Order: sequence, then C-alpha cells, then structure tokens
Amino acid sequence: MKPVAFDYVRARTLEEASEMLAAGGGAARLLAGGQSLGPMLNLRLARPMRLVDIKRADGFRALAADDATLSIGAGFTHAEIEDGAVEDPARGLLRHVARGIAYRAVRNRGTIGGSLAHADPAADWVSVFAALDGVAVARSARGTRRIASGAFLRGAFATALADDEVLAAVELPLLSAGARWAYRKVCRKTGEFASAIGVVVLDPARGLARVVAGAVEAAPVLLPATSEALRDHGPDAAEAALAEEIARLLPHLDPAARRLRMVAVRSALRDIAGEG
Repeated sequence: MKPVAFDYVRARTLEEASEMLAAGGGAARLLAGGQSLGPMLNLRLARPMRLVDIKRADGFRALAADDATLSIGAGFTHAEIEDGAVEDPARGLLRHVARGIAYRAVRNRGTIGGSLAHADPAADWVSVFAALDGVAVARSARGTRRIASGAFLRGAFATALADDEVLAAVELPLLSAGARWAYRKVCRKTGEFASAIGVVVLDPARGLARVVAGAVEAAPVLLPATSEALRDHGPDAAEAALAEEIARLLPHLDPAARRLRMVAVRSALRDIAGEG
C-alpha cells in the first residue's frame, strides 16, 4: 500500500515545528527518522494531512550537562549512541541498548526522541527511559516544560505531549562510578521487537534503585517493592519479591505472558548479582 496524500514541510527550528503542528489542528505529524512512522504511513495506520520534518531543525541535536544530568537532543540516532558520539551518562547502558535495536540501517536513521514519542511498548528506549527515571523536555510556542518519565509515558503509543509540542531532549541522570545496570530482552530473533524486557539500575551513591518490566502491552511498569528490596537488601531479596509483584501489577497479562516478563526481570537481577 501507499500513504494517503499529505503536505510535506520542513521546520527550521523546533519553535517553527510547534507552530506548524498547531496550524495542523491535530492532523499533522512530526517526521524525524521515520523508521516507525514510514511503515505506518504505507499501511495507512497513520493518515496525517501534513508531515513536519524536524530532522535538521535547529535545537534538535543539542547536548548539555550539569553535575547530575545529561540532556541529549531528541534528534540523535541510535547509531550515534551506539558508536559513542554521544556521552553515555548510564556508564554503558545506552550503548549496550542501542546496538541491540533492530538493524544498523534502522539505527542509522531512527532517533531516541522519535522512539520515545512513538511510545511503542516493545521499544527499547521506552523501558530504559523509565528505568533511569528520565525527564522529557517538551517545547512549543507556549514555552518549555519538563515531564518526568512516569507522567510522560501514559500507555501503548500514548504520551503526555500536546498536539503542538515537540520532544526536544531527554534528560538522564549521570550514574556514579559504582553504579550497576542490567538489561535483558526476550525476542525470537535479532532485530525483532521484544516480547519481554527487564531493566535493573542500581546506584547506591545516588540512592537510585529501579527495577522495570517492559514490553507489557502498556507503559513500562516500575516494580516498587522489588526496587526497594534491591536497594535495601540486594538482588536476592529483590528476586524473592518479584513473582508476587509481577502478578499484582500485571493482572491484564495471561499467566504465560507474566512468566515471560518475570524471566526477563529475574535474569537482569541475576546479572546485577553476578550470576548471569
């Protein structure tokens, strides 16, 4: 199939992109890498009247840092993160995840911001963003606002972005030298979207302990009891709390699907413990 007819415009700045979105009255879509939107257009799952290309917009590829946080422009590609062109604030986690996304041709064009704004539950960056408790920086003609990960990801293909807002950057914490992380993805073959994701981030120096179950057909689920057990008592205690919490927080999944998510998270916890 081919897309429905649409107007194509290029935005020179993110503010201009916001104005173009607002003028579209909800019938405009942003185009960054196009690795998710392109197939949806061809299948007519998306039928915008206007595409606003922001790939080369000023401000889409900015980097900024302070003592605690690195802000990564939403226009940086998976491949640039994989290759180290962007500093990894999570001490290797971002590079590890980036190199496992789809195939190199996709990574060369797909962007971290595009993936988060698309909010496919099975996408890698969605779960990593939740596990690192990141902040989305949204920009519009009305100004800039910062949205915490728990509020930004509202469900499958649903975010807190307004119709005229552009995801400009992602703020992630700078993990300390003693931080540990683990990322486990279950999929049938290389390049596929995940059937289940488990992410664990532990940074005692910053008081950060987060265990996340991803690819759950909705927004990633933070496991608070498991995270608290990990912080206070270590990976073994966290694993002991895992099964009950998975069953309680993922009741919409059938038993086999819950077990698959439990396996992914448990494997990540064992990686943290050095048993993987």
